[in-house]
Amino acid sequence: MTAAAQQVFSPQQIIDVALAASRADGCIVVVNGTSTANVRWANNTVTTSGVSDSLSWLVISVVGGAAATVNASVAAASSPAAVAEVVRQSEREAKASASAGRARDFAELVTPEQAGGSEVGFGEPGEPTSFSVYSALLSGLAAAFDGARSDDRLLFGFARHEISTTYLGTSTGIRRRWVQPTGTVEVNAKSADLSRSAWSGASSSDFTDVDILTMSDALTRRLEWARRRVEITPGRYDTVLPPTAVADFMLFQAWSSGARAAYEGHSAFAAPGGGTRIGEKLTDLPLSLYSDPTIAGLETAPYVVAPSSSDEISVFDNGAPLARTDLIARGEIAALLHTRGSAAELGSEFHGFSDNLVLDGGDQSLTTEDLVAGTRRGLLVTSQWYLREVDPMTLLMTGLTRDGVFLIENGEIAGAVNNFRFNMSPLDVFRQASAVGRTEAALSREWSDWFTRSAMPPIRVDGFNMSSVSKAQ
Repeated sequence: MTAAAQQVFSPQQIIDVALAASRADGCIVVVNGTSTANVRWANNTVTTSGVSDSLSWLVISVVGGAAATVNASVAAASSPAAVAEVVRQSEREAKASASAGRARDFAELVTPEQAGGSEVGFGEPGEPTSFSVYSALLSGLAAAFDGARSDDRLLFGFARHEISTTYLGTSTGIRRRWVQPTGTVEVNAKSADLSRSAWSGASSSDFTDVDILTMSDALTRRLEWARRRVEITPGRYDTVLPPTAVADFMLFQAWSSGARAAYEGHSAFAAPGGGTRIGEKLTDLPLSLYSDPTIAGLETAPYVVAPSSSDEISVFDNGAPLARTDLIARGEIAALLHTRGSAAELGSEFHGFSDNLVLDGGDQSLTTEDLVAGTRRGLLVTSQWYLREVDPMTLLMTGLTRDGVFLIENGEIAGAVNNFRFNMSPLDVFRQASAVGRTEAALSREWSDWFTRSAMPPIRVDGFNMSSVSKAQ
């Protein structure tokens, strides 16, 4: 049989064939089918668009308390022998790992009775997206192009919509299917001479809640603010962070909240002298930072899907139920992320992390504009990029402002200022927060390739550290 004539198994068949071929102590198979539609534009014109489909899968074998993952392509799902070879490879790698001892995140595989979600719908095919998801967005984009041309502005950007259908099967009998829609749109507006620039982004499951004209109008206003240029020196400034900039910090804090690292003394959540900083007050404001798979509009899989292990997630936990996890509760460090293995070892509860993040507890009547109006002198930072960790023991991060940082004087925007390199910890965003507004859907610019489902408030941070002037434009 030629390669062109080979029949690729369905996701359910891949799982059944792989599990039947397994000789390991335990086996986990994850199949992911992805349907993607994208559109890009530049200089007020759509440049490219397309729809594509892909399928990938992986096998995790457990041997002697150790686990190994082998990723596979569609070509490796064309026959029982091809599937079995992937299983054999994962078993060989797991056996080699077991020679060094049991994995420290080891836990008995989750049973169907313990698992989150339901097996209802497991037999159904993957769901597709199509270019029709952009019908309203493209209509608004055409109008935005017309406005930009008449006003001597240029619009650049892209939109991406993806529907991922993930199938999970295990040797204990778990069968799960989850359909996850993910959409993002990012718009960059520039003056015709390219001397002024502004960025905006949004996430959406279907783009029906994205108003591209409103986004374009907001960017136009920022370009107008930037007609006046003010050079200021590095220093500490009261700084208004809109929800997208807050998301940049909060996502990194959540990803850094592993319990094991804290107990071992090499994270910002380790207490001096041993133990963790759970219970420590970061702010008197009633702020809560949490993930929850059931949040309306930000729904995610209600169980763990883990292709690999880290301090925060474990392959042994595939299928384990996910619920709300409060990392910060009413301004206090409330929990750290535990795998089932670390929870058992350290005498705690399993705290998993869903694929979403929310910060709330601010004044729901206040917007970013209200926080600006309440600032006597300071800065408005509309976007950040190239954030990197400087010190894991304090979560100190460095990054750059980009595409719009503005001077606030007496509650009004006085003009654009030079870009800065900043040094700031997410923990200090909490500690130095003086005003927090309404929580709303937010797309982190820095982490949008990996994480799109967040809801954040605007925050005014007193004494935000702009450490040096940046040449970035």
